Amino acid sequence: MTEHQLMEQECQIARYRRLEREVTDPLAACLLHGIVEELEAELRKERPDWHGPRD
Repeated sequence: MTEHQLMEQECQIARYRRLEREVTDPLAACLLHGIVEELEAELRKERPDWHGPRD
């Protein structure tokens, strides 16, 4: 992945995390959590020094 793609993925993770916090349906929250975990795992493969969002 290019640096730009990695930054885009970090933004996508942040968007999904925000949705996960805002959603009221437990199933939707669970699905969003799974998506976030998968995206973070993929990002850690590409950038092992990545430790999470910069909130």
